[in-house]
Amino acid sequence: MEITRTAMFSIVGRPNVGKSTLLNALTGEKIAITSSKPQTTRNRISGIVNREGVQYIFMDTPGFHKPKNKLGDFMVGVVHETVSDTDAAILVVEPRSPGKQERMLYQEIMEQGLDCVLVINKIDTINKREILAVISEYTELGEFAAVIPVCARTGDGVDILMSELEKFAEEGPALYPEGMSSDQPERVIVAEFVREKLLRLLDREIPHGIAVEIEVFDERDTGTIEIGAVIYCEKASHKGIVIGKDGAMLKKVGEQARLDMENLLGAKVFLTLWVKVREGWRDNEFFMRNFGYEQ
Repeated sequence: MEITRTAMFSIVGRPNVGKSTLLNALTGEKIAITSSKPQTTRNRISGIVNREGVQYIFMDTPGFHKPKNKLGDFMVGVVHETVSDTDAAILVVEPRSPGKQERMLYQEIMEQGLDCVLVINKIDTINKREILAVISEYTELGEFAAVIPVCARTGDGVDILMSELEKFAEEGPALYPEGMSSDQPERVIVAEFVREKLLRLLDREIPHGIAVEIEVFDERDTGTIEIGAVIYCEKASHKGIVIGKDGAMLKKVGEQARLDMENLLGAKVFLTLWVKVREGWRDNEFFMRNFGYEQ
């Protein structure tokens, strides 16, 4: 399929509105990790879709929030920078009245001179009459290029959204080669799979103080892949929780992450996990750079 047009979009919104779930639904692949905890996404992640001669590039961003440390500052900076780099913005919201974060994001999009597509996610949680009321409140906020209700979890409305986004495509060659669904290296994606399982399995604030680094990524002659990942936590007291009694938690994380890795890589994976402590790394620029959080 020859690509003759391209379109680039930023996906923005407050934490936990389903931006990463929407990215995965748009691409049809697991590109971004998801969890019920806020600020799951830390960096910009691009998903690529080739459809009917158009290459769509979707840039998922961290949830827009008030930062509490240097990692938070970095994440908010990613949002601002990503919006300025795209042709149009997709503002993802939950089916409720616009709040301060939505108003601030909409204002920034307008200041950048971009068109804004409003995506009202999680429509499976309310009835149609309530959705119409939410749409009415947002149209009072300002002008939108389109307003699309969706359920990213089930894919309901995603095809309608894609059809609306085609009008932003402009003449030009493909920016990414055919068959490429993300700009993220495989090492980065498999590290995120480990962090996702920790987010889902651990309680409270512990997962937010965790970073994952891939130290081993070797493809053997047999076709199997050996992966070694180091899980860094901020406090010594958290290390035991991550490992769990008799290593039970670490084993569960490894089992679940390995399945995602095998689906991504199409090969048998031998995964080894280690846990180390890096106190206060979220406020340490050196450690943040080492973990890939730099602009």
